[in-house]
Amino acid sequence: MVGVPAVTTCRWERLETPQPERTRRMLRQVLQAGLRRSFQTLGRFVASHPVFFASAPVLVSVLLGASFSRYRVEGDVESLLVPKHSLAKIEGNLVDSLFPVNRSKHALYSDLQTPGRYGRVIVTSKRGSILDPVHTDLVLQVQAWGSGPPVRGPGVSGRGEGVRSARALQLTYYLQARGALTDRVASQWEQAFCGELGRFGAGHPELGLYPFTSSSLRSDFQASSVLAQRPLLASICVCVLLSVCCCSMRDCVRAKPWLGLLALLSIALSGLTAAGILNLTGATYNSTYLGVPFILLGHGLFGTFEMLSSWRRTREDQHVKERVASVFSDVMLRYSGGTLLHQVTLGLAASPLTNLEAVRLFCRCAALGVTVGYLYTLSFYAACLVATGYLETGYRHGCFCRRVPKKGALDSKPRWYRCLMYTRYQDDTHTHNAIHTPNASHAQTLTSNSILTHTHIPNATHGHTHTPNTTHSHDHTPNTSHGQTHTPNTTHGHTHTPNTTHSHTHPSNTHNPTTSSDLRPRDSHLLLGCVRRCYGDWITNTYVKPFVVLLYLIYISFGLMGFLQVSQGSDPSSLVAMDTGTLLYARAQQRYFSSYSPVIGFYIYESAPYWNASVQRDLLEYAKGFQRISWLESYLEFLTERNISTTTQSRESFTRMLRLSFLRQPQFAHFADDIIFAERGEGEEPEMAASRVFLVAKTTENKREEMSVLLDTLRRLSLTSRVRFLIFNPSFVYLDRYATAVSSPLRHSLIAVLFLLGLSSLAVVEPLVAVWLSLTLLSVQFGVLGFMTLCGVELDCVSVLCLISALGHSADCCAPLLATFSSGRGDSRTVWVRLALERHGVPALQMLICYIAALLPLAAVRSNLTRSLFRCLALTAFCSALHTLAFLPTLLTFLPPAKKTTSRPGDRGEGEGPREEVECVEMVDSTRVVDQITTV
Repeated sequence: MVGVPAVTTCRWERLETPQPERTRRMLRQVLQAGLRRSFQTLGRFVASHPVFFASAPVLVSVLLGASFSRYRVEGDVESLLVPKHSLAKIEGNLVDSLFPVNRSKHALYSDLQTPGRYGRVIVTSKRGSILDPVHTDLVLQVQAWGSGPPVRGPGVSGRGEGVRSARALQLTYYLQARGALTDRVASQWEQAFCGELGRFGAGHPELGLYPFTSSSLRSDFQASSVLAQRPLLASICVCVLLSVCCCSMRDCVRAKPWLGLLALLSIALSGLTAAGILNLTGATYNSTYLGVPFILLGHGLFGTFEMLSSWRRTREDQHVKERVASVFSDVMLRYSGGTLLHQVTLGLAASPLTNLEAVRLFCRCAALGVTVGYLYTLSFYAACLVATGYLETGYRHGCFCRRVPKKGALDSKPRWYRCLMYTRYQDDTHTHNAIHTPNASHAQTLTSNSILTHTHIPNATHGHTHTPNTTHSHDHTPNTSHGQTHTPNTTHGHTHTPNTTHSHTHPSNTHNPTTSSDLRPRDSHLLLGCVRRCYGDWITNTYVKPFVVLLYLIYISFGLMGFLQVSQGSDPSSLVAMDTGTLLYARAQQRYFSSYSPVIGFYIYESAPYWNASVQRDLLEYAKGFQRISWLESYLEFLTERNISTTTQSRESFTRMLRLSFLRQPQFAHFADDIIFAERGEGEEPEMAASRVFLVAKTTENKREEMSVLLDTLRRLSLTSRVRFLIFNPSFVYLDRYATAVSSPLRHSLIAVLFLLGLSSLAVVEPLVAVWLSLTLLSVQFGVLGFMTLCGVELDCVSVLCLISALGHSADCCAPLLATFSSGRGDSRTVWVRLALERHGVPALQMLICYIAALLPLAAVRSNLTRSLFRCLALTAFCSALHTLAFLPTLLTFLPPAKKTTSRPGDRGEGEGPREEVECVEMVDSTRVVDQITTV
């Protein structure tokens, strides 16, 4: 087996006066070093068994993919979109226990509690009144679907009063479904009802028909998934193309186009595995899961592009196993932190603390997918990286995998062939090997967390050629260049020989931002070259910074403007596909029947002294301002017409007159369903245990907001009233505490993230990284929420799902850049900002390009749900890109943390003497891989 030079570096600092802050910093460094060493060991292990780690995830995904035979679609949409522990649900159960649903044909209010199976249709006329004879005949044909002639509503007298003209009317047909068999028949009737009315409307264009059934909301809610199938396939194709381009280079050997495709394959396998686990556990599918692939895509591409970027910074003369170990050591700590943050935000939102079932199920699925995706990145994608690394070592084409001819053999080939096989890999490797030979090197690999083996001063360029048994001594000063050739037997300050231990005196503890990629000329990636040569200098320019700060102020201003206009979207029709029956019916109802609220049931659920004058005044006052269908008002009028006092009667006489006289009148007989009598004792008059009154409120265009205010007002009134009552309508379950149910998972997740970042500042990363990252997450979240409102998206379950995922997405983009900048020492802020952009801005930009391109086809889906997803996810990517590529690079150049620049000994303050660092470098001689590369 070919050996690889092992380099172990140790450093000790002489601390004159131990300080708590310095001690804590050293402990954090020790913990970081331990974690990096663990990931380095894991990288070597994966690189030693690439076949197993490449095949095992594929096998697991295929096996779990067979569980799609258990695939089920969620049938109860109300349970998804309604707050699980709402007071309205409890009130509805109480109402059902007191007043069972009347299934008889003469009752018009059986839908007040549990609608069951029904069919409705709004009929409008495009010319004239709907009550014109020509239109009435057609309406009667529609009435043939009912169970008989139109029914006169209660409270409508026969005194010649009636409606002379109408723009629209609504017909409702209730079905009796008391068992599984009758329920299936009723379901088929609803489908035939909508189909027949559609054909009838096509044959009679003078009428407008808008049918709606009890199953319309469920089918139209799930229709978004069907409509999104082709756009999702287009998203996959676009993302594949761009990810391949992002992994390609001009150099055919260093290019890794297959890694872009394999990255998407890894994400797809993780999604398939997560879906298989959910199917085996009995989970059901709903249309909100359309956002899960984009969460997996964003986090997965972040990890893969970071790994590829780190791979390109490794030394090409190292063995593939060592390069993979270096990649794991450099990337996996950040990637693990980002995964942990995703799991905390999504996991807490998936806990029982979440009161909205759609949010809980979505976050459970996304958290599982992120966890599986992290494991597959460590295994499958890392194994693919090993395979492409061996192709690069074997001097093979990155796309076609065939060996690239030597330079002399290419001269006789056609121009297109020479262009296709263009590479400088062999030339650069020879040049790099001439500098890094076993006996003529400083044996160092410069990364963002490397420990230097000799003093580096900012802006100092060193170029030395060392020969064996050469000792030398030289001083390094800023802005100097050295080009010296040392011959054997020349005496200098110290000696470089194989397997030696040497020490240097450093002016300060610094990390130099020079990367190994800068030490050898080679064709870099297009985006990397643009950021290194153009964008980094431009964004840190003194004249550009004021405009970036002004842009951030504009960003905050518009975010605040939208934040102050946030409204809750409790209407379930806003989450269905467009051009469906549910949405058309909702629009027709809003246009023609928005002047009045739904019929509200006013339920007195305890025995009350109805014969008392004060109780009567209170009940009449509560119903004042409503359109009323009230047994109490009709009864009091009945007593007044007969000159019977309404306030001086006893309980027995009040109840006896109600039972034996009032309710036996034909025009008042329907009120018998609104009063519950409880037997007392033998010979005693029964007691009124409960009763109900029907109310209809006058509303304006903001119908749902007014209903929400009305619900809160009457509930507060019920707490102080002498009469115990409640109000209920089936639509109240969508309004009750909806804002709290929607916003609570977002609030809990945000608090958990801030707690996690505060805890990590004490253990893993630099404290200021946690502070900056917390502020960045808050800024991104604030901007997404504000711009989302300005784009017309309400705060509903879909938008909250996107806001929760935005926490992890923005952390993926910004955290690596902040960590690299904060850990740097020895150079100016501008230098470290440019380096951070070069190392982590490019992978973030690649991820954002692929992510946004994958989102674009989703905007073409004609569905309110998918358009809300697209707007929120696109705003998340936009705000994250602004902070990663513009706001943070500018603000970090003049805000903390400060950079400790290297100073000359004479420039130090009092009490600061030079510190001595001792480094031990142990090199194990062996046959180097570079020798194999150069002989190919």
